[in-house]
Amino acid sequence: MKKSIPILLLSFCFYTNVKAQIDPALLKTQPKDSVKNALNMDAVYNRPFIGIGKSPVSLGGYVEVNWQHLGTDGVSDGHQFQFRRLTLFVASTISKRIKFLSEIEFEPAEKEIGIEFAAVDIEFHPLLNLRGGMIMNPIGAFNQNHDGPKWEFTDRPISATQMLPATWSNVGFGLFGKQFNKQWMFGYELYVSSGFDNSIIDNSENKTFLPAAKANTERFEEMASGTPLLTGKIAVRHNKAGELGLSYMGGIYNKWQDDGIVIDDKRRLDVFAIDFNTTIPKANTFITAEWAWVKVNTPSTYTEQYGNKQQGGFIDVVQPIIKRNIFGWKDAVINIALRAEYVDWNVGKFKTTGTNKGEDIWSIMPAISFRPTSQIVFRLNYRYQQQKDILANPPAKTGGFNFGISTYF
Repeated sequence: MKKSIPILLLSFCFYTNVKAQIDPALLKTQPKDSVKNALNMDAVYNRPFIGIGKSPVSLGGYVEVNWQHLGTDGVSDGHQFQFRRLTLFVASTISKRIKFLSEIEFEPAEKEIGIEFAAVDIEFHPLLNLRGGMIMNPIGAFNQNHDGPKWEFTDRPISATQMLPATWSNVGFGLFGKQFNKQWMFGYELYVSSGFDNSIIDNSENKTFLPAAKANTERFEEMASGTPLLTGKIAVRHNKAGELGLSYMGGIYNKWQDDGIVIDDKRRLDVFAIDFNTTIPKANTFITAEWAWVKVNTPSTYTEQYGNKQQGGFIDVVQPIIKRNIFGWKDAVINIALRAEYVDWNVGKFKTTGTNKGEDIWSIMPAISFRPTSQIVFRLNYRYQQQKDILANPPAKTGGFNFGISTYF
């Protein structure tokens, strides 16, 4: 990791110097797919890129910086300033119908550099494309469409980060495609890849916690179970009604054999998700929602604090209230928004007492945002949430403000 940081910084400085030496007239913004003809699966390419002259390589990225002041049950750490992440995109058209794109994320808060996406796409037909490399598993919608400047909230959804592993990517191969028919669009993705390991039930959280698997970088070279993780999604969109997506991810997660000798039972993990987004005409109210169900086969020797069923999701409602020339920015927009979210990490009742298990959280976040252009957002949020422990004791209550800036560059 210490060696990787200087390499990344040198690469970034080299790119900056090269860009400064190039005639600005040669720089052009690479056009994005129109929103009208885009699905969530297109988010990986539906970003602003800068092309350099006739070079096949395009560059881009985004950055997020925040301030927050939160307190739980009257106890606060005071003012906190956070440089959340810096993400760099590098895309290239290798030849006709062959593309490459990479997404490298630098998260200073966790002192982590990660390759979230680095894949080659080969188009045989609009309905038949091959993708190979570091893929973004399409479970739900947020995992693929997670760029900070696209959202009115400083924090990513709880269900996407603390129940599902946000920006969950693995090495693998798969097929994807799209079909248009007047007002209708259809898309699908199907991948086999590396995946989870025993850390989802053996972690510092002391509960079933899928995001723990992100810390295992060995999955990029070796699978614990030796069997592929299957991820599939279908999506249907009508230009006036919105987009509906159904997705599945599942497979064996534990190391059940060693050198051909069976050492444990095979244990499965299965995740189902549904997502939906639409824009209400005339009012231009944008609504996006996602809900997921997780089922994990936990060992019978584990206590009931390790849940075998989880569920959760969120809904965002964004309403533009002003769109006009503001401070010289043409068609600048001021939005009001609201996010409601819920996660239950341990669905069901205790076998011994018959009482409901706790380990759940709910939150509401009203927000106001200012967009000088579509590529940058200033956002002010207020969070109120309640979280219960496994025994469903009175909840811990958290409240406070967040302010942040996120922009593509």
